[in-house]
Amino acid sequence: MKAIALIDFGAVENLVVKDLPLPHFSEDEILVQVKAFSINPVDIKTRNGKGVAAKLKETKPMILGWDFSGIVSEIGKSVTSFKKGDEVFGFINFPGPGKTYAEYVVAPESQITIKPKNITFEEAAAASLAALTAWQLLKDKSGIKPGDNVLIHAAAGGVGHFAVQMSKHMGAYVIGTASGENKDFVLELGASLHIDYEKQKFEEIAKDIDFVLDTLGGEYIDRSLKVLKPGGKIISIPSGASESVKEKATAMGMNGEQFLVKPNGENMNEISDMLWEGVLKSHVSRTFNFDDIKSAHKQIETGKTRGKIVVSM
Repeated sequence: MKAIALIDFGAVENLVVKDLPLPHFSEDEILVQVKAFSINPVDIKTRNGKGVAAKLKETKPMILGWDFSGIVSEIGKSVTSFKKGDEVFGFINFPGPGKTYAEYVVAPESQITIKPKNITFEEAAAASLAALTAWQLLKDKSGIKPGDNVLIHAAAGGVGHFAVQMSKHMGAYVIGTASGENKDFVLELGASLHIDYEKQKFEEIAKDIDFVLDTLGGEYIDRSLKVLKPGGKIISIPSGASESVKEKATAMGMNGEQFLVKPNGENMNEISDMLWEGVLKSHVSRTFNFDDIKSAHKQIETGKTRGKIVVSM
């Protein structure tokens, strides 16, 4: 099979297409022919030696990627939830090696789900890591209730555009920050108010916020704490820049924490249901070919991606 190997941490030139044998799978795993996978900011951080690079450096060859969609090729003898030919998608093995930048991937039965018939493989691949991140923190961590005020930063981005849709579905009044050119997109996702972060200070507009989803870190934590209600909550998902969010929030009588997504097949089932019902929609702004992986990484590095980008096999 063809796979994209990372020969060393660093620039995009270190991503090289190689011919490798099909991976082995155990009795509770599934061999999937990959039809699409998405590129996430953690891919870029890890390629550069940050992110979860420490978890990958001992694997040879190093293959990035954690989310994908595809067709079941073979199943382990104890697998009962899937059969050959099933169309599936999921987010696997994070923060260990997922190895989805390949024509075939081995997936644990407990971490994937059936792809709805009404979406493409590209849309399914896009609705894995990013959608699961948004769903896990909103459902299990945010505490939001119908009528709550929710502020989502980078609302047009990967996690953000899913979080807007989910928060709206949960009955919240949603405010999203994004560039002016993404105003219509953010409002179409379900936000009631868009704030242009390039021209407006969100802390002068957003008031009495119950929950903030911070996807940016740094000064956005301090500024976001100013708009929270007493006892309100902020969850920050960037690594590094958000380490002090809990301490800063506690000092101001708020609640704050970092969040790291975990593979979970039951949650993926819930996302699949939302996609099928039309509650949730993946926005794929651009699709790249397998051999053009370097361009896909460069696009994510701009920090200006609307929704998700996907590599199609």
